[in-house]
Amino acid sequence: MGSAKKTESTSRKARIEEMRRAEQSRERRNRVLTITASVIVVAGLVAGGAFLIKSQSDDKDSAASDSKAASGKFVTGEDGVKKWSTKLTQNHVTKDVKYPMEPPVGGDHNQVWMNCNGDVYEDAIKNVNAVHSLEHGAVWVTYNSKASDADVKALAEKVKKTPYSLMSPVEDQQDPIMLSAWGHQRTVKSASDPDVGTFFETYVQGKQTPEPGAACTNGLSK
Repeated sequence: MGSAKKTESTSRKARIEEMRRAEQSRERRNRVLTITASVIVVAGLVAGGAFLIKSQSDDKDSAASDSKAASGKFVTGEDGVKKWSTKLTQNHVTKDVKYPMEPPVGGDHNQVWMNCNGDVYEDAIKNVNAVHSLEHGAVWVTYNSKASDADVKALAEKVKKTPYSLMSPVEDQQDPIMLSAWGHQRTVKSASDPDVGTFFETYVQGKQTPEPGAACTNGLSK
């Protein structure tokens, strides 16, 4: 049993490293495309018009999705992980979204994600951007002022070493330390709680990920 779990963990780490290399390749390709993109002025104007129409449509979609998300609830499993009971929407919107949970674990979100390549934010970040990171398979570590400085420091060190993770303060959350992934969430007692490692192993690029392998860089950094 222990050997199988170790093999699965090694396989996931290798897969994440492969995704990171692929993402770096995409970044290099994007830089080349950026140099040539300046000549496509007309196409840019057309795209701008299309984006305006899409944004107006997104605003309507967001209002509708709020009521759908609110109809769900968390269901706590035997392992202590809470799972959202209904399917979470994935529309891109341009305005803030009223999520039925804090911190949110999914739903409509901004088209730009927060960088989640082991990024630690000392200030609060916008939910609509963090949710997009969860869609890409990231684990979001959050804490409030009740968390000890030692725990915050230890968790930050773990996040910095983990691709597809991010960390930020969320003062309004119910418990001092919480871990979130797309559709899943749990509270942990401290940075040394074994459930921290288990949550990371399970949900960093886990089966719940709507868009596995999507970028965790080239988004927002603050």
